[in-house]
Amino acid sequence: QLQLVESGGGLVQPGGSLRLSCAASGFPLDYYAIGWFRQAPGKEREGVSCIGRNGGTSNYADSVKGRFTITRDNAKNTVHLQMNSLKPEDTAVYYCAAVLGGNVCHLRGNEYGRWGQGTQVTVSS
Repeated sequence: QLQLVESGGGLVQPGGSLRLSCAASGFPLDYYAIGWFRQAPGKEREGVSCIGRNGGTSNYADSVKGRFTITRDNAKNTVHLQMNSLKPEDTAVYYCAAVLGGNVCHLRGNEYGRWGQGTQVTVSS
């Protein structure tokens, strides 16, 4: 079965950190660019970050630049999103998604064909 599974979400105080993981099963992740998206209640889905299939290129939403870092370990079929200096406005369900393609990635959700089930991130004191 082809799956993406997110983990690492939780409750954290403002200024804190979390590390999200996206693990693929049933298919080799190194053929895919991977994106992280989030959706807060009552808001549209937002692209957060993405990384090309070889890890050489990445993109970030302006709202997370300098605070979030995306990395991938193709040998472990896993992508990570390190989130530092978290703010209450980062609260959302975070999803990872995969798109078959090359080394360039985009934060356009409609390009991604495989999605995980999401993990909740709550930033609150």
